[in-house]
Order: sequence, then C-alpha cells, then structure tokens
Amino acid sequence: QVQLVDSGGGSVQTGGSLRLSCTFFKITYGALYMAWFRLTPGKAREGVVAISTDGSTNYVDSVKGRFAISKDNAKNTLYLQINSLKPEDTAMYYCAADFRPVMRLSLAPDYRYWGQGTQVTVSS
Repeated sequence: QVQLVDSGGGSVQTGGSLRLSCTFFKITYGALYMAWFRLTPGKAREGVVAISTDGSTNYVDSVKGRFAISKDNAKNTLYLQINSLKPEDTAMYYCAADFRPVMRLSLAPDYRYWGQGTQVTVSS
C-alpha cells in the first residue's frame, strides 16, 4: 500500500507557473510506478504524464514542452512543474501510483492509489 498527499496548486494568470508536489508514503515494499492526472468538470480524467522507476517518462501531447515531471526518492516526493499555463489547464490535479508493472508509463486512469488532488486555476 501507499499513501499520497498532493499539494502546490493555486490560482495564477495565463503564462504563469506552478510546481505541484506529491509526497508518498510506502507501506508495502516494491517499485512504484507514478503519474499525474487532471480532472475538469464534465470531462474524463486525463493522464498528463507518467514516470517509470528508471526515470523514463510519457507525456500527453497537449503538455509536451510545458510540463515536466521529476521524482526525488530521498524526499519521497513526485513533482510536476507546469509552465506557460493556459486557461484550459484549469483542473484538479491528482497524483497516482501503482506497484503493478503493467502500469509502467500508463496514462490510463487504472492506478490503484490516488492523492486527494490539488486545484490549479488559470485566469486569462
């Protein structure tokens, strides 16, 4: 099992930046596959980026070049740096994690563990 705590969201203007954090607490030993998702009212949960245990990443096309995922294992924290924010990036952002190798680099919302979410609001 793993517990995830999301933070770092806020309200910014178009073109601004934010860094989201996801602190994870592993109760079960094992490799952890992680990702960031976002949810906008009326839309399906969208996978934004996934990261594997070897640092490989998989970004959805709409955020390539603007979003960057990183992981600090010493701090048990996953980050999402989001730059050049647009109003359409407004959403609740969630960290997700899973021990199953089938979830490696997956952007499907099938992860077993989820953070509580952190709201990002971008105004024009």
